[in-house]
Amino acid sequence: MPSPRVKVLGKAARLLDVLAVQPDLSAPDLAQRLGEPRPTVYRLVQDLAALGYLEQGARRGTYRLGMELFRLGSLVGLRLDVRERAAPVMNEIHKATEETVYLMVRRHNEAVCIDRVEGLHIRSMALHLGGSLPLHLGAGPRVLLAYQPREYWEAYLSDVSLEAITPRSPTSKAGIVALLEETRHLGFAISDEDVTLGISSVGAPIFDHTGAVHAALSVGGLRAAVLGDGGERAARLVMEGAAEVSRNMGYLGGGEVRDSDERQETRVG
Repeated sequence: MPSPRVKVLGKAARLLDVLAVQPDLSAPDLAQRLGEPRPTVYRLVQDLAALGYLEQGARRGTYRLGMELFRLGSLVGLRLDVRERAAPVMNEIHKATEETVYLMVRRHNEAVCIDRVEGLHIRSMALHLGGSLPLHLGAGPRVLLAYQPREYWEAYLSDVSLEAITPRSPTSKAGIVALLEETRHLGFAISDEDVTLGISSVGAPIFDHTGAVHAALSVGGLRAAVLGDGGERAARLVMEGAAEVSRNMGYLGGGEVRDSDERQETRVG
């Protein structure tokens, strides 16, 4: 049996569904359509409006969906969009390397894997589909962190635990900042056994139409396979692939990449 909290969320979801079909309804109108007591609907309307999920309608006392829902929906749409546009590129990298290819986006202080093409030689479970890693560990996560404003670096490094998960994990703020600066300079990141011993990866940034980092593309596998030539082949493949996805996302830059506090020259592909 659903808990009281789940019941309340269900009522809120139904209310939003009603307004999605027919906006500019009053609380009494909504109560009638939902079959719920007016006091219950009044409370729901007030709470949802306070969160930005509802706003005043065209007539006084009526409500419609708020801009916060639009913002959240836009984020979901963008994530689905980048996954669709990255899929062919990920398959090409997988075909060329036979290693695992990842697509990641940032969620707060973590990198979340939203797509993955499984390698043929080894199955790494360090970052499964839907899984996450701290932003300072791994090539893809480090790319997502590197292209945030430097003020965010400072806040992140103050907030998160820097405990090692392998003997090669970076654990000092100065060391991590140096890796982030290197990533910005090169246009890609290398993870050398800092997440799983024996496993390395190379990642590059995907930019959106504004020039801001939107996702990270990476390839990972046994260290000898990924970094046997110093990582040059893997870096070239992920940088070219990330640049192609960036262009498909509307990014028009030719090497200039924007974060919110500056523009900096960097290699993109």
